[in-house]
Amino acid sequence: MAPHNVQDEGPADLENEPAGTEVRPPTPPPLSAKPPRILIIGAGSRGRVYGRCTLQSSNGVVTTVCEPDVYKREEYVRTFISSDAKNPPPEGSSFADWRDFIEWEVRRRQREAAGEPVPEGVDAAFVCVRDEMHHDVVVALAPLDLHIMCEKPLATTLDDCVDMYRAVAPLQPTKVFSVGHVMRYSPHNMLLRKLLLEDRAIGDILSIVHTEPVGFWHFAHSYVRGNWRKESTTAPSLLTKSCHDIDIILWLLCSPAHPESDVAPHIPSEVSSTGSLQFFKRSRKPKAAGAATNCLSCAAEPSCMYSSRRVYESARHQGLETGNIRWPMSVVLPDIESFGDDVEAARSKLLQNLSEDYDASTPQEDIDARNWFGRCVFESDNDVCDEQTVTIKWDEEPLASEQSTYADSVGHRGAKQATFHMVAQTKRQCHRFTYVYGTAGEIYADSRTITVEDFRTGGQASYHPKLESLGHGGGDHGITRNFVLAVDRVKNHGWAAPRAQREFIGCGLEEIIRSHAMVFAAEEARRERKYVDWKAWWEEKVGAIS
Repeated sequence: MAPHNVQDEGPADLENEPAGTEVRPPTPPPLSAKPPRILIIGAGSRGRVYGRCTLQSSNGVVTTVCEPDVYKREEYVRTFISSDAKNPPPEGSSFADWRDFIEWEVRRRQREAAGEPVPEGVDAAFVCVRDEMHHDVVVALAPLDLHIMCEKPLATTLDDCVDMYRAVAPLQPTKVFSVGHVMRYSPHNMLLRKLLLEDRAIGDILSIVHTEPVGFWHFAHSYVRGNWRKESTTAPSLLTKSCHDIDIILWLLCSPAHPESDVAPHIPSEVSSTGSLQFFKRSRKPKAAGAATNCLSCAAEPSCMYSSRRVYESARHQGLETGNIRWPMSVVLPDIESFGDDVEAARSKLLQNLSEDYDASTPQEDIDARNWFGRCVFESDNDVCDEQTVTIKWDEEPLASEQSTYADSVGHRGAKQATFHMVAQTKRQCHRFTYVYGTAGEIYADSRTITVEDFRTGGQASYHPKLESLGHGGGDHGITRNFVLAVDRVKNHGWAAPRAQREFIGCGLEEIIRSHAMVFAAEEARRERKYVDWKAWWEEKVGAIS
């Protein structure tokens, strides 16, 4: 079981690309005289990603980690902070709890003010703990006046999102803030946005149909057996899995083409949603499974495609037999690296973990506090949607001529809509695909290619954006590089934080809150089976936050 406060993310979008896929890592920017010093809070999957990306593609250095699991913490220090086995890491390199770091940092500053020699402090923090802990960590970090990048989602409730906004907003004159919407920073999506909003390759956008195929076994791992299976302990799957996608839709249809533009965002008018837990529930359980609640004691296990033995042991799904020591194996067997080449010892421990179960006598708090990766997917306590559709509409809106590149011909921003579909039962694993329909053409975009059909000329053009890494198509590297560069510009080059926020982060706090709020509005529409009037809902639920 992963420690309860560690963020264990699912696979990168292109993790399953065929062999031979060309990956061209980005060239890191030159180091400044005093490189940004980075704190990582949470050494789980996402914490490791940001540590690796900081070293590989940014001009910052990882100096500190907070992680309760001893093995993960020490391994993180060796990998990203100090590999010198002969000397202990510098003071302030690692902490078991993020609260310990805050206490230490307050004392360090007091000692520094008193003239004592102290270690250099950190400039910025990546917050990579569990989703439901983001609020407490960010709010507690705010008084330290650090630059902050919080992994997505920002928080698991709208109230917490707004509270975080109010805690961080006073820092904006001097500090940058980002959220882990990594898809904005991939070369693929950056080119798609340029084609649509700057080049106007298909005229005005009329509609977008965007699909996130989660993958049948990936959904079972993370949203049936894993961390994000229950709304009451985490949040709806639309938030924990698909807030990326809602954010991208608003980035394309709501935000101005350029972050520095004074053009107001085109605010949506209406939101609706349908969805439910359709498949992963007891009524779908095969009769051959009988009363079994754990795969390792189930008669139907050998033929079940959700068999935990098949998923985590075999080579079919990045299991133990592939030699994989990262996701998902690092979640099911957190100390997998400690087994080295002893596959049989690792297998024995894996099967022991998978055989663990709970029953009616197990206290609910014990069930909620951990994951049960050997549990029958039709007997779990999961309740999040495994399929959902969201529709967002925009009304026609007048636009001043000086604010539009096409106002001479139409004088307004036209009506449009977006449809988002999240589906679990598919072989495609996080390989998103998008159709965009415009007044003068259409675009199809998947994880590798963007194809433009131009109705005006009858021509077709295909684009193959560079693939910087297998982490969200390069988005992991992109967001890390941009965030650290923003910190560097403020620290070393005299930039004002708002300028660095615009040019490198590319969005402000209100835009971050808006995309999260859209998820909560869609969930309200789904649960109550209604249309949500967005502007009235925003005024009531969020109000004047700036």
